[in-house]
Amino acid sequence: MLHCGKHRSPVNTHLEPDADVTLITSTAPVATPTHGGRAKCLQRLVRLDLPVPRTVALSFGTVHGIAAGHMPEIGKILCQFAPNALLCVRPSSEDPDWGGPGAILNIGMNDAACAALADRIGGTAAQALYTKFVHSYAVHVARLDPDVFEDIEADGAEGLAESLSTYEEEAEEPFPTDPAVQLTEVLRSMARAWEGTTARLLRQAKGAPVDAGLGLVVQEMALGLGRGECGSGVLQLVNSDTGLPQITGRYLSQSQGREALEAGPKSLYLERDPRGPSLEELAPEAFAELKRQAALMRERLREEMQIEFTIENGAVHILDGVRVARSPRAALRIAVELARDGIITPQEAVMRVEPRALSELLHRQIAPDAERDVIGSGVAASPGAATGRIVFSASEAQASAARGEACVLVRRETSPEDVRGMHAASAVLTERGGITSHAAVIGRGLGLPCVVGAARMRFQIRRKVLVGEKGRTFREGDVITVDGTTGQVLKGAPKMTEATLDDAFTTLMSWADAERDIGIRANADTPADAATARNFAAQGIGLCRTEHMFFETERLTPMREMIFADAPDDRKAALAVLLPMQRADFTELFRIMEGMPVCIRLFDPPLHEFLPTDRAGLRDLAEALDLPISDVTRRVEAMGEYNPMLGMRGVRLGITVPEIYDMQARAIFEATLDASKDGAPVVPEIMLPLVSAKREVELVRTRIDAVAAAVRNERGRDFTYRLGVMVETPRACLRADEIAQHAHFLSFGTNDLTQMTYGLSRDDAGRFMSEYVSQGVFAEDPFHILDTEGVGELLRIGVARGREGRPDMTMSICGEHAGNAESIAFCRACGLDYVSCSPFRVPVARLAAAQLAIRDKIG
Repeated sequence: MLHCGKHRSPVNTHLEPDADVTLITSTAPVATPTHGGRAKCLQRLVRLDLPVPRTVALSFGTVHGIAAGHMPEIGKILCQFAPNALLCVRPSSEDPDWGGPGAILNIGMNDAACAALADRIGGTAAQALYTKFVHSYAVHVARLDPDVFEDIEADGAEGLAESLSTYEEEAEEPFPTDPAVQLTEVLRSMARAWEGTTARLLRQAKGAPVDAGLGLVVQEMALGLGRGECGSGVLQLVNSDTGLPQITGRYLSQSQGREALEAGPKSLYLERDPRGPSLEELAPEAFAELKRQAALMRERLREEMQIEFTIENGAVHILDGVRVARSPRAALRIAVELARDGIITPQEAVMRVEPRALSELLHRQIAPDAERDVIGSGVAASPGAATGRIVFSASEAQASAARGEACVLVRRETSPEDVRGMHAASAVLTERGGITSHAAVIGRGLGLPCVVGAARMRFQIRRKVLVGEKGRTFREGDVITVDGTTGQVLKGAPKMTEATLDDAFTTLMSWADAERDIGIRANADTPADAATARNFAAQGIGLCRTEHMFFETERLTPMREMIFADAPDDRKAALAVLLPMQRADFTELFRIMEGMPVCIRLFDPPLHEFLPTDRAGLRDLAEALDLPISDVTRRVEAMGEYNPMLGMRGVRLGITVPEIYDMQARAIFEATLDASKDGAPVVPEIMLPLVSAKREVELVRTRIDAVAAAVRNERGRDFTYRLGVMVETPRACLRADEIAQHAHFLSFGTNDLTQMTYGLSRDDAGRFMSEYVSQGVFAEDPFHILDTEGVGELLRIGVARGREGRPDMTMSICGEHAGNAESIAFCRACGLDYVSCSPFRVPVARLAAAQLAIRDKIG
């Protein structure tokens, strides 16, 4: 092995770069894809003429070769440093989030180096560094058990001697004192650690490719030890939690004088602080220089950076610069402030914020440092976290809310009759369901933390008991926390961080809106949903599901009377009670969304969903209808269907029980005229669900046009409306050219379209979906990320044929996929005009759409 001998030759300042070893200079061929981010950042610091210790970089290929047994000439590395210099080796991966082996410091330490160092900093301090290096080398390079050094209590020379003796006994060889041997073994150990199976799986879980490479940097140590003010630390100019300007970090000072120095470092504040001494007071010039260097790095590297530094007798050395760690809130603020200061463009600021991270700003979250006592897990269906007492029914949730107590609604699965309880609850946990199940969809619409499909927990609803995955039992009234961001269920009440929307959020979203080229609407069923959508700058309501309006207590009885009516006139009489309530709902929606489109889907679910299933509910219904309970039970059973989601629902109800759609159309048109009195004219959009044939549209449109004419005559005022179709069946996609001739718009309901394409219930998919994804049957859950190959092919056909039938046709999707960045990219490519998603996903969709548009512009 070639090296420069025990006493190294003078530093070679003209090393020619090769595939093995590259001295980091301003012009050296160093790049992130070949040498890693740390090596490239150090080169940028060198170009800024910052005081960076001499550094050599090893490429990905070189490190891979080392792991395979091909060591570069160590002499080429050692000759780049001064004789007796101590070295450190640090990892340099392409993405710092992928991790890497820990740094090894003080390579080159031996008896001679320790003696030379003792003259500078004192014997005890030098021996302490030597001892620390022996322990580090033993554990991380020689792979000895760290426990073997636990019994060593002596310090100084005695402690060092015991450590060297212990090493020799455990390793069955003397501790290596040749710097070339030490460096060789450190490089080999770090290279092999990166190539190991465990390390590879860990970084793959963080998004690294299978063949991700590792670079290594060998740097001369700047110890921060001496007779003057010395120490080491890190400094940054912003707060990692908020992104606001604040000098933060830490500084470990070695006090002046041999006795104090040998006693070890003291942790100090950076800026002047009444609680104790600070770097600013001990070394004001060094502190000022560090601030200047950090500001220069921010400006020239176009990023908020954390400086790792040492101070040696008042002189500053910059060891490394890394991107400041940041919360989603801080990431947004940092991007906006860099753009405001002209360091990056607004477009680049938009590109720097991860759309999914916005969810953490919109909802309370469990604090990163909080303890997590996990009792179960499921599908993370609606982001955010909430704590409350367990309740097992919607009525108990409403009672809890009336007492002012936060609660978590625990159900096997939710149904429309649980909606009021969901409104009252702080969070929802269900045993069944997937990403587009009832609980998930409603939870996202309400901004309610929700975990569904927690099938490994046991839900004993009748006994009012919840059993965790490891057998722990929780009863009604016990406190749990639902984390809808991670899918975890926790015992107790961990520390939370509050939702934060500030001026930086508003600014970034305004920049995003200026770039995006696809509309973003919201799915909103209630006035509260509409207000949330408006606050998040949705461009209208793309889906208002009217069936949720019928589950209010005062509406449920006339709804059931209508269901039980035998004659059209009886149905009309029952619906007449509901008409003013529906009209008031729509009027409020129109007023909240003044000047924006509101798309109302007519009644969709099967009627049996509004009927009771338990004995007590049947008795109450019999009382309300003045019928024998036997008659009520028989009628309810007769209305049951083998597969209700493919049965009498949607437009089929509108044709066979036309009085329902007649009443809803009248309510919409009367609300249109009422809301238009006080503001801009309203142009409602009426959408027919579950259409599969053009004749269905013709029949329903004829009746709606007749209702519109009647309202115009009665009110003596004119209005317009747009009729559209919710495309949810494969046949509707295939026959879109015929359907389009009778509609103004087509909106693809990708939730049901995915169900029908796969022949898969979205409420039951959670039971096996994770297994399907892990085994590669599906790349992703098709209810979470749009299946662009199967469902997407139907959608492309529907768009193309729909525009063949009507070139000016407005096209959109209104399924839960609309809030997903990958799905939005597909929708843009298909030429859709807008997407419509849950209100709390609107900001995410706006940002994702803007990033897609910017990415297209820059190629």
